[in-house]
Amino acid sequence: MRDQGDVIESVRRALGRTSPLTVPPVPPVIDEPIVRLVQSDIGLAELFARVASENKMGVTPVSPDELADQLVAFLRKNRIKSVAMTISPLLKSLGIYESIRQAGVDVRTWNELQLDRVYDIDCGITDVWAAVAEVGGLVIRGTVDHGRAVSLVPAFHVAIVEPKNLVADLVDLFQKIPPDQNDKFVIITGPSKTADIEMNLVTGVHGPGMVQVFLLQ
Repeated sequence: MRDQGDVIESVRRALGRTSPLTVPPVPPVIDEPIVRLVQSDIGLAELFARVASENKMGVTPVSPDELADQLVAFLRKNRIKSVAMTISPLLKSLGIYESIRQAGVDVRTWNELQLDRVYDIDCGITDVWAAVAEVGGLVIRGTVDHGRAVSLVPAFHVAIVEPKNLVADLVDLFQKIPPDQNDKFVIITGPSKTADIEMNLVTGVHGPGMVQVFLLQ
């Protein structure tokens, strides 16, 4: 069995090098249009809405003033009786907690819940840390105020997306994520799905069977 040094020496000879490099090689320059399909910030909301819809999410453009009424109507239509919410300055400023409670729905914020109680909740309501237009993805960041279980466990997940949190593609997203915190994020690209060996697709087995996005305008 050849050791590591022999393998590296064989590679070096194959590359026509007689000695180790003294400086690292410069990577080739790749034209941005090859690696990035979204070249402009213009129209990100429309692109996100189209791709998210293709991913089987519900997407409803809505003004901030109409959000509470639209959200309550969604809960009533789907007969949702209990809601878990993350602690969010956005949701607080829009009066979402009070509107849902006044509609007769049992609503708990993340600090009022134990993790195992989330499994008894019908719907999780969150804001998002980012939304990726190219893949129609919702980026959730786990924090002490924003338990990821709220978006991953209940049968329904409602996400509120602000235009300022839209990014063009995964390149922009990974540049935005702090390098020492990439284990705290999840990207949601639609309802949970699974398939068996015969490729029979089932939705909502191990998480939300419906993801509804309210896209603020």
